Amino acid sequence: MSNSPIKKTAGKLAKTAVEKAPDEWKEKIKEEAKEKSVEKIENKVQDKVTQASNNLAEVKEENAEKVQGSAESAKEKTQDALLTLKEKLKKAKEAGEEFQEKISSNDEQKGSKVKGAHQIKGVSSIKSATTIKGPANVKKSSDVKSITSIKKIG
Repeated sequence: MSNSPIKKTAGKLAKTAVEKAPDEWKEKIKEEAKEKSVEKIENKVQDKVTQASNNLAEVKEENAEKVQGSAESAKEKTQDALLTLKEKLKKAKEAGEEFQEKISSNDEQKGSKVKGAHQIKGVSSIKSATTIKGPANVKKSSDVKSITSIKKIG
């Protein structure tokens, strides 16, 4: 608080000095005041620009670290996903090969490959409604002589 009365009196003295000073001095004082204010403004702006530049550099470094960290985790996740896909494909391939082997072994065991067109059944070999057995022709338990006379299904 002791500074404010001193500042007020100094300001009043400066005003009266400017009023009583010759016009040449007034012009010089105005020019010097302009130059000083321009220098102060330039210094303040440069300080703010420098500070903003430093902040930008810090943010840039932080973002670079974040990006690198997320890139590493994405790389690991991708590798894990590719490894699991590789294992699944390997299992599917093995299952397909086993299935192929079963089919080929069944074909070899049956030995019923079509050798020509004469083996294909014609229209005359299809049963008609008159040749189908009825309920009277079905075997009964009294007709079965032994266990081997029963035909297996499938």
